[in-house]
Amino acid sequence: MGEPLLAHTKDQLKAERIYDVLRKRIRDLELAPGAPLRKEELAVAFGVSRAPVSEALARLSEEGLVDIFPQHGSFVAKIRAEDVREGLFIRLGLETQAMRDVALARDPALLAQLDANIAAQAEALRRDELTQFYDLDEALHALIFGAVGRPRASRFLDSARAQLDRVRRLALPGGGRPEATFDEHRRLVEAIRMGDPEFAAAAMRAHLVEVTASVERQLAHLAAPEPR
Repeated sequence: MGEPLLAHTKDQLKAERIYDVLRKRIRDLELAPGAPLRKEELAVAFGVSRAPVSEALARLSEEGLVDIFPQHGSFVAKIRAEDVREGLFIRLGLETQAMRDVALARDPALLAQLDANIAAQAEALRRDELTQFYDLDEALHALIFGAVGRPRASRFLDSARAQLDRVRRLALPGGGRPEATFDEHRRLVEAIRMGDPEFAAAAMRAHLVEVTASVERQLAHLAAPEPR
């Protein structure tokens, strides 16, 4: 009984590692939409059997990041506008409410973490390190929502963001958006510091409206026909 259970646990850990690596590579666009995901090659690359690879791909499929076609293979999912817009809808509801809660709490420890994040964002922009800036952007939102203490809602939000983040990776470098995003982030932190829940919620809503506008521009660009 003990050995099969231990083997199952090891397979789960392997599947979790593969899931985390592939998910990040998909979200960071290192694996392009439509790219094939061959189980045999992935198994060799990760040094595992096909079973944990299959489990990881199944989880990514549930999030809409991988398309699995029986007898044809698995592929990185195309960026679908309806999935992206649903992610935006979920973010707007959950993160706006989170701002109300954290503004009411005004936790000094959280504010110190947010201030450190903002300082790091400023340094990343100064050095033109947009990948680091993007990671800090994600971390800021994770800090705010994590402070609410709703782990199931946090997992749901992270799943919703997965579709959105690929488009944001495309949209972020253009049109002065990093600098605008940084200013919006600073306003979020100051709104929390003020302790007014409705003002804080409005700050998050305004930020996500700008995110939505940027994403919609990128979706329109992706949908435009290729020039002949």
